[in-house]
Amino acid sequence: MAGYRLTHVAQADIIAILAWSEEQFGEEARKRYEALIATAIRDAASSTSDIGHTTRPELGDGVFSWHLAQSRTSASEKAVRRPRHFLICRREGDVLVIGRVLHDAMEPRRHVDSQQAWD
Repeated sequence: MAGYRLTHVAQADIIAILAWSEEQFGEEARKRYEALIATAIRDAASSTSDIGHTTRPELGDGVFSWHLAQSRTSASEKAVRRPRHFLICRREGDVLVIGRVLHDAMEPRRHVDSQQAWD
């Protein structure tokens, strides 16, 4: 598996998503969503082609998104029926950098500054 790195903002996104999931749907649902997020990160990092990627040139050079729904069948936990989040990623050499984890309803350009470095 290729390496990956989460930015501080992506880590905060995941923490907030999982807290909300547990508050709204319970601990078991949070665990399923947590497993799905981890699986999606591994799938995106391991992907050797552009299959599954949606290029996002408006967010910067080499930026793409990976929707969690693409990893539903790979997750070890019971399937999440309708995942609503996607990863915003780019590669730095052999490392996949996850810059944000956003909800479907969010406009990526409002949450990713194409001019700012990914920490």
